Amino acid sequence: MPDDQLLVQLKGKYGSVISAAPQLGIQLQNVHIENGKLLIRGKAPNENVKNEIWNRIKAVDSSYSDLVADISIDSSLPQPAGGGVGSRNRSGGQTYTVKAGDSLSKIAQQFYGDASEYSKIFEANRDKLNDPDKIQAGQELVIP
Repeated sequence: MPDDQLLVQLKGKYGSVISAAPQLGIQLQNVHIENGKLLIRGKAPNENVKNEIWNRIKAVDSSYSDLVADISIDSSLPQPAGGGVGSRNRSGGQTYTVKAGDSLSKIAQQFYGDASEYSKIFEANRDKLNDPDKIQAGQELVIP
């Protein structure tokens, strides 16, 4: 497959990662095809943000065999409010705002790398949730 077609295909696959990077405070330097893989090169303001982008990459494709992500830390970049990934709540967990199409399993996969860990999120949000299959876009959930 020619590089330009591969670039379009892989940018589509990893589009959520590419669009999330600037929102997280990552300064992207390159997004192109190199040696038959999508290369994403950028600078993160801190380790938490770098880890979050990796969590998002693994949520798209846990093997990420068609991707090279070269994310370095540049502490001179503006630090995101609340330390980066979601915001911290009083119990030390994070908060996450549910998006359309989310499920607790999908959120657990994103944060823990294991969809079957959804019950941790459900238990931490019993005050807001009665059924793990019924979450709504816009809800703020605690991620323990």
